[in-house]
Amino acid sequence: MATAATLPVVGAGARDRLRRAGTPAPVLAVVALLLVPGGGGAQGGTGGTGTVADAASGLLVLICLVRVVRGGARPLTRTAAVVLGLPVLGICLAAITSNDPASSLPGVARYVQVFVLVPAAVLLTVRDRRDFAVVAWALVGLALLQGAVGVAQYLTGTGASYQGEDIRAVGTFGATDVMGMATVVSYGLVVVTGIALGSGPGRARTAALVCAGLLFPPLVLSFSRGAWIATAVACALQLLLAGARRAVRVGLAAGALGVVLVGGLGIGSDLVEERVASITRVTAAPDQSVTDRYTMWAAAGEMWRAEPLTGVGLKGFPQYRDAHASVALSSGSDTAGAGAAFQRQPLLSPHNMYLLVLSEQGLVGLLALAGSWAALLVGALRRRGGFGPGSGAGADCALVATGLLVWQFTDFFYADIGGPSTVLMSVVLGLAAWWSLVGARRA
Repeated sequence: MATAATLPVVGAGARDRLRRAGTPAPVLAVVALLLVPGGGGAQGGTGGTGTVADAASGLLVLICLVRVVRGGARPLTRTAAVVLGLPVLGICLAAITSNDPASSLPGVARYVQVFVLVPAAVLLTVRDRRDFAVVAWALVGLALLQGAVGVAQYLTGTGASYQGEDIRAVGTFGATDVMGMATVVSYGLVVVTGIALGSGPGRARTAALVCAGLLFPPLVLSFSRGAWIATAVACALQLLLAGARRAVRVGLAAGALGVVLVGGLGIGSDLVEERVASITRVTAAPDQSVTDRYTMWAAAGEMWRAEPLTGVGLKGFPQYRDAHASVALSSGSDTAGAGAAFQRQPLLSPHNMYLLVLSEQGLVGLLALAGSWAALLVGALRRRGGFGPGSGAGADCALVATGLLVWQFTDFFYADIGGPSTVLMSVVLGLAAWWSLVGARRA
């Protein structure tokens, strides 16, 4: 018979387990709420959408702040504080030197939210590899759900408009944020690739391979060239880091599974083949979207040359765009389908994160932001013991974190922040930051 003296111990243990299980819950809430359709359109650059997931990210930051204050200990190491806080330098300097500081203030809030506060909150919320795995699999779950909606849209002709047909897979993000589902599915695909190549249990690696096969069709049906390129680069690097033998096995298995799963869906259609071929047609007969993108890139470069150190100010790209863009730029992009009526979507950013930062924050801002990202990537790559078989229990975390960072930094050549999926990017950066700055020392 248990004595009275033992009961408080048992009760305390149960409370500790409950508290431990609920630790990553605020992060999981942000991920889950991205299933809620957004009410507004995707805005490029520093534009926000005010979604429930954004509100949940604010609550995540608040909860993390309360935990830090109650804990009374220094929450971040000096290195972590410098790496995560470095972007604030360029953000604040660009706002202060802006020709219209008042209009730059919303941009300050948005940049600090997505590149500093939310990643730091995720880093402080994730406490060990178990939390890392829970959040990583949550990303996969979100990707599978969004991908399933996207495939259904393609099969039923209820997706976003693409070349006159409502077949573009966009998930719950709608026609005004065609990159949203592609981004989510890409994250999931990179995560399961890292898990499949890692040193985890065999069942987890098998499940990851199955998920990879399921996520491949919606990624293809998103018709997003930037997401295709970024995913190919990230997964290729993960395969390289995992070792040749394991890379060949996983590559063959994933390829065979993908062929079986997508063979009957018409993935090899003329539309997909034409989209793939258009990647290389940047000078010979490019489509209007490519022309618009290169025109906006050139405009961003002109803005930087006018204000090389601090840029034209946050949220300044739309204001200065027409003064620096050539006549080749169209008035906007057409969006329709997925439950939305036809509308012209204004071109408010260069669709290149590096050029957006360079034009609005200048060289100082770009060096600060890119320096922070480079430090995270170096931290992920410098994990002791390597990545391949026999490298230790943290190999899966290392591969997932490295893959996510490489995907994001590659995708930034073709996209920038804006739209509901931006807050998920913050979660991804925070997850990778935990491994780069904290987790690698604990593995």
